[in-house]
Amino acid sequence: MSYLTVEKKANIFKEFGGSEKNTGSVEAQIALLTERINSISGHLKQNKKDFSTHRGLMKMVGQRKRLLSYLSKTNLTGYRALIEKLGIRK
Repeated sequence: MSYLTVEKKANIFKEFGGSEKNTGSVEAQIALLTERINSISGHLKQNKKDFSTHRGLMKMVGQRKRLLSYLSKTNLTGYRALIEKLGIRK
């Protein structure tokens, strides 16, 4: 399982949040959760009986869903651009 390094997180925040220090922006949080979800999904494909990790994955998916819902209500164009950039919600 590849963990998120400090450099990887800073790169995600710079790309989606505007700067490395803007860790609170909704877009950056969604991008970080998407990266973690993709990483854990790969782990669960190999370890099918890891139920505690599966529960954590479901919590992250729910959190990302809530953040995406908030973003779609407040900034629809930003929401559409973000889901296109991340490749979610086909």
